[in-house]
Amino acid sequence: MMRCLLVLLAVAGLAVADTYPRQSGVDALHYTFRITLGKSGDDISGEATADIRFLSAGVQTLLLDLASPEAGKGMTVSEVSSGATPLAFSHQQNRLAIALPVAPAPGDRRQFTVKYHGTPTGSFVSSLNSHGDLGIFSANWPDLARQWLPVIDHPYDKATSEFLVTAPVKYQVVANGVLVEERALGNGQRLTHWRQDQPIASWLNAVGIAEFSVRTFAVIRGIPLQTWVPWQERQAGIDTFDLPARQALEFLSDFVGPYPYSKLANIWAWVPGFRGGTEHAGAIFYACCQSSPDVVWHEIAHQWFGDAITEKDWDDIWLSEGFATYFTHLTREHYEGRDAFVAGLRADAPRIFAAERQFPGEPVVHNNLSDMKKVMQPNQVIYQKGSWVLHMLRGQIGTDNFRSGIREYYRLYRDGNASTDDFRRVMEETAGQALRWFFDQWLHRSPSPVVAGLWHYNSLSKHIELSLTQTQAGQPYRLPLEVSLTVDGKPRIQKLEFTAKQQSFTFAAEREPSSLMLDPNTWILMDSRLEKN
Repeated sequence: MMRCLLVLLAVAGLAVADTYPRQSGVDALHYTFRITLGKSGDDISGEATADIRFLSAGVQTLLLDLASPEAGKGMTVSEVSSGATPLAFSHQQNRLAIALPVAPAPGDRRQFTVKYHGTPTGSFVSSLNSHGDLGIFSANWPDLARQWLPVIDHPYDKATSEFLVTAPVKYQVVANGVLVEERALGNGQRLTHWRQDQPIASWLNAVGIAEFSVRTFAVIRGIPLQTWVPWQERQAGIDTFDLPARQALEFLSDFVGPYPYSKLANIWAWVPGFRGGTEHAGAIFYACCQSSPDVVWHEIAHQWFGDAITEKDWDDIWLSEGFATYFTHLTREHYEGRDAFVAGLRADAPRIFAAERQFPGEPVVHNNLSDMKKVMQPNQVIYQKGSWVLHMLRGQIGTDNFRSGIREYYRLYRDGNASTDDFRRVMEETAGQALRWFFDQWLHRSPSPVVAGLWHYNSLSKHIELSLTQTQAGQPYRLPLEVSLTVDGKPRIQKLEFTAKQQSFTFAAEREPSSLMLDPNTWILMDSRLEKN
């Protein structure tokens, strides 16, 4: 996800701690959302049916997240029922509490239908594009689906879904999944029905309504590639999306595993305050109307990491963002070569160090995140440092083991949820190495290591003497380092294990090297300098 939604996140009252009140006895299996646009384009009428499986006995209340009415915005619930039976409910503080007259038995499935209407607050947004045309787009990330949909609005509970959207006939409607039906209703309205058959987190549900140029331009590995762009921007959409979408789908399918969804739609959306992209499952939104290949690769990488495999908890958001960032680099490595790949990693490093100085002590993995406004903070630590952690893991266990571990991780957790510990265990089993030390030091510590080195050549003993010092605060890192020695124009790699605050090393050399370089192959995230003494 590469985005700026500060306007949406600043809405009063939306900060929710990730002590989200999970309902251990409840599992949402499927949502059916029937949405009708109002005349203004901002207001909606909704009828949502939640198919719920009960996991334990004694559940007397079902809780769904749904914005309460406030200052003319929010949703007003008119009726809740199960089958033909009306149910008592209360709707306060953005929670819809549905009373269950008879507690279900473990394993029971029941369907609950909520009828409601209102004007969403910053999550189903209508605005004009640069051509003066109206578009209406969902903006659910991270926990704003509740502003217009009654759902369990947290990534731990994934469900399949479908949208039946009634809108004026001049608009095309795009959403997740496969197109089931488009039907003229005879009153200037059309119903469009999309069905998402793989379970996804609530915020990954997406709807876009506009006068689109709609184009399926290829079928890669059985997956149709589509563009949905303003009709005036058809050629720009072709120029922007055709090549990088093909590249990402082919490379990532080969490296990770089969693409997880029924289509890959790249959609230009115009939402105030939105930049970059949002990786809705199979229906990616990009800020209209320019998207770089990096952004396209990043959002498509999310289809595997973040969408198909979703973090269990917002503390582990690096499992989305760090992964998408690194797999963007890997896509570049595949198509543009190792030098371009390394240049990207090196460009990320000073951004990471600057963020660590700005937010001292903030690690990659959040520690019981208590404010959803800070879910992406520090941004460069979660994205770029998270990416570097994967790169260093690849260096630690080897590229072949890394790829095998990624494929196994995807196989095990596709369409489900995973934690950092789940990922660690998969990589340990694949590589045959204990890696807790690695995950602890790179994901739960800050700042990154700072290394100062001095070297000189002893002509009598014919040895290079190297002294290294870790100057960052706290305990020393365990750093498996490479040192490049260049003698008579010929480089030689010396490997060492640097585990103390200060450590000295000696290397044999018949003649004085013309240069020494730490980490010549770019495997370790560190702020380093090496000088001749």
